[in-house]
Formats: sequence, C-alpha cells, structure tokens
Amino acid sequence: MEHIISVLVENKFGALSRVAGLFSGRGFNIESLSVAPTIDPSVSLMTVVTSGDDRIIEQIVKQLNKLIDVIKVVDLNDSEFVARETALIKVQTRAEDRAEALRITDIFRGNVIDSTATTYTIEVTGDAKKIDAILNLLQPLGIKELARTGRVAIAREPIRPVVAQPKRVART
Repeated sequence: MEHIISVLVENKFGALSRVAGLFSGRGFNIESLSVAPTIDPSVSLMTVVTSGDDRIIEQIVKQLNKLIDVIKVVDLNDSEFVARETALIKVQTRAEDRAEALRITDIFRGNVIDSTATTYTIEVTGDAKKIDAILNLLQPLGIKELARTGRVAIAREPIRPVVAQPKRVART
C-alpha cells in the first residue's frame, strides 16, 4: 500500500542524503521525493511517497526518527491530508491537433506556459489521478517530454464541532 511520509528535518548539508540512504540501504523504494525549506529557513519538509505494508512503514518511521537531523516524522496515511503534484507536459502538436490539446488543457484547468509552431508546454497541478488522467488523454497527441514534481502533502486540521453560542437577551 502506498504511504506518504512527512519528514521535518534540520536544513543542513547531507540531511537529504541520509534520508535517501536509509531507504536504499534497507531496500525500500522511494516513489517520489520532494524537499523544500519551510517558513523557518533552518527547517526543511520532505514529502516521501513509498510503498509497503504496515510493518514496513512502521520500520521506516522508526528508522527515520533515529536520524540526527530529523525533527519529526508523520505517516500522513494515519490522518486526513491533502496532496498535490505539478506536471510540465510538452506535447507535439500538429496543426489539426492544436485545438484538441487546448481543449484537454482547459478541461483539467491547466495552462499553456510555452508555445512553438509544433509544441505546447502544458502545466497542470492536482492529485496524482488528475495528472495521470490528463497524460492518458494527451498521449495520443504525442507527449514529447514530461517532468513531474512528485507529491507534496500536508495534514488537514481536525474539524472542530461548532458550539452554539447562547443568545443575548435585550434588557429594557
């Protein structure tokens, strides 16, 4: 089963290498990895997408927590979360296919960010299923090049029940 693991690390030289080394050294696959500084520039957030059963994921989380630069590890699959990725798709477009490429881009709320006489470069953001769906539709037109960011994810805040406020009674 696929899991998205959020790893908060000190923004230090070698932190990414140590996390990636943990995965490769134990034979775990990283399906996607995204790393960037947070609001605090001394801390970075890594979003790691990997696969495994509950025992393997538990082992990964425990091993990550042992690394020196790691501040916090969260398996986002244990809670509600939102995840997105971005894809840049260069489509080979013949004159008769250009309108179809624009129509597909519009349906997926993508943007044409570059255009030549023979290609469109399309940017689209969404969940992995959305990216896969637009790729499937653009494939017959001729995808020339593809770059995907990998997923970024963040936990959702729990919804707090709304407590009714007592009504104020006007005094005369």
